[in-house]
Amino acid sequence: MKISFHGAARTVTGSKHLLTLKSGKKVLLDCGLFQGMGKNTEELNAKFGFEPAEISYLILSHAHIDHSGLIPKLVKEGFKGTIYATPATKALAEILLEDSAIIQRDDTKFINKRRAKKGLPPFEPLYDLEDAAVALSLFKFIDYNHWTKIDEEVSVCFTDAGHIIGSAAVHLRVIEDGKTNKITFSGDVGRYNDAILRSPDTFDQADYIILESTYGNKLHDEVFGITDTILKWMMHTCVEKKGKLIIPAFSVGRTQEILYALNQLEVENRLPNIPVYVDSPLSREATELLKQFPENYNKRVKKIMEHDHDPFDFKTLKFIKTVDESKQLNDNDAPCVIISASGMADAGRVKHHIMNNIEKERTTILMVGYCDPYSLGGRLTAGQKEVKIFGELYQVKAEIGVMKSMSAHGDYEDLCQFLSGQNPELVRKLFLVHGEQDVQIDFAARLRRKHYKEVIIPEMHETHLLD
Repeated sequence: MKISFHGAARTVTGSKHLLTLKSGKKVLLDCGLFQGMGKNTEELNAKFGFEPAEISYLILSHAHIDHSGLIPKLVKEGFKGTIYATPATKALAEILLEDSAIIQRDDTKFINKRRAKKGLPPFEPLYDLEDAAVALSLFKFIDYNHWTKIDEEVSVCFTDAGHIIGSAAVHLRVIEDGKTNKITFSGDVGRYNDAILRSPDTFDQADYIILESTYGNKLHDEVFGITDTILKWMMHTCVEKKGKLIIPAFSVGRTQEILYALNQLEVENRLPNIPVYVDSPLSREATELLKQFPENYNKRVKKIMEHDHDPFDFKTLKFIKTVDESKQLNDNDAPCVIISASGMADAGRVKHHIMNNIEKERTTILMVGYCDPYSLGGRLTAGQKEVKIFGELYQVKAEIGVMKSMSAHGDYEDLCQFLSGQNPELVRKLFLVHGEQDVQIDFAARLRRKHYKEVIIPEMHETHLLD
């Protein structure tokens, strides 16, 4: 058996890891979209590095687009197997993949108008709504902590990864030559003191581990300071500067954390009377879907729900539905908070809000999660004074803020706690994925000090033998 890495290899997005058995069977772990990779993004998403029609099964750790976003393209190019996921991941994928197809369609139209004026050839979207619908028909869900025999060689089990609703670590038992190999893929590991979700589960001893490493050399600020920090930015921007607070936030996970924090401010009678707009149809759907899976909440949220049946709602909140309503937000200069996707500010409605407000000093753009350095959010966070948006240059006059405490990815202490049930001496190889190389080098050194003998940082399309 061998494993090859076709995404999230020395970078953070595009998760795709391929197991090839001696029998020729191929099991793909995740099929994610590359995001925020600058001019390389299009090329990276154009080619898989393997033949989609040869894939036997796809096992999806969670629904975030950098883990699921190329599934319709995989199907479009010949994959006909079953896609295994948890029930909540399957439900989220239904709205996320459709939304991804719509965003590609709309952004492609916008970009092609400008390309046509310059005499350039048009871009083509990676897939359309029909491709997404076919992909969704291939999903089959498996509950947490339930071993499922896929065939005579492969069994799979999901455990809660605590990252977003439905997120899972994937555990495989693969039988070859009468011997069982135990393989764990972490997916994305959440935090052990998450504001909403349960902590990641422990898992049985593995022979091989594929581990995310997004924050492998960093410690987060305490999560319990989120409400006070958001209040500080609201008062500074909307009250003192009388401007707009624009928060690029992923529709699944981050948006709900912000709404939960604002709800808590209202419960404590500290929420200013300032309009809060969630300008993302997907965020509205994801928030409603989150409410359907309360079993994933931690004990603290369940306790709050005994007297507050909807911990994601408050009196100044309004969900924006139509494109016209979204455009009207840019015509209105009154102080407000706009929460909009995507989290890296590289696509979706938030990109238009930033474009229309970035040259106003009263504006604050508050980044609340990881941004790839090449993404618009990454460039703003790095302090660039001039950025290109939809092919045009804009001066950065808006204030740029960062909230590191809101990451849904575990830091190095969380990742080490995730591994705490493992005997390092019994782990033959540990592969670090989903991280920038300098971070991975630091984290690999830490893991070796914890007696993991062979820690590998694979390159793109690199193959390793699992003996």
